[in-house]
Amino acid sequence: MVQNHTRRANAGNADPRNGIEGAAGKRPPGRPRSEASRQSILRSTLKLLKQHGGFAELSIEAIAADANVGKTTVYRWWPTKAALVADAFSTSADQELRFPDTGSVQRDMSLQMRRLIRIFRSNRGKLVAALLAGGQSDPKLIQAFRERFLWPRRKQAYQTLQRGIDRGELPAGSDLDLVLDSLYGPIYMRFLIRHDKLDESFADDICALILNGLKCRPPRGN
Repeated sequence: MVQNHTRRANAGNADPRNGIEGAAGKRPPGRPRSEASRQSILRSTLKLLKQHGGFAELSIEAIAADANVGKTTVYRWWPTKAALVADAFSTSADQELRFPDTGSVQRDMSLQMRRLIRIFRSNRGKLVAALLAGGQSDPKLIQAFRERFLWPRRKQAYQTLQRGIDRGELPAGSDLDLVLDSLYGPIYMRFLIRHDKLDESFADDICALILNGLKCRPPRGN
């Protein structure tokens, strides 16, 4: 999902063997500087979103100033503020929310769902709430959340469930979208409605209920 931009440099001063700065201190064209700017923009976005507490109050100008880059640099990677905010949160959670492969589909799903709950219970949970709340009146924001956060993880979840089907843990022909909505819907409901506590053990309860119930479900057509 990342893109990069390059900075002009004096190629004659660069060491072609190792790509480090040449004798005149010039940096050769390449990824390191642009990636550093990109990461700085993402960090500033999260920082300012936490400070302002809402999507509407956040501005590209403020993000660019905090990251010490030009506004055009921000727009080079992200076409809208919504895309940037969704990317910033998604990037911050990417490693934590990767699906494990323990050999048990129920354990894989439960571990990943526990990590999601942990994020929702942390300060980053406020960012998710702001994204979802702002998305109710801003179609671009909820679309960015789906495209940049939800769908990449949902694709990983499909693969995890399919491994369970291939191992015979889940019935062939299971509706994977219905299974995922049934697993994650209760988490989002408790997170947003707050009608009951949301702790990590809730993930185990949901997985036991949904996945064990799925095993007992008769094949379609019967």
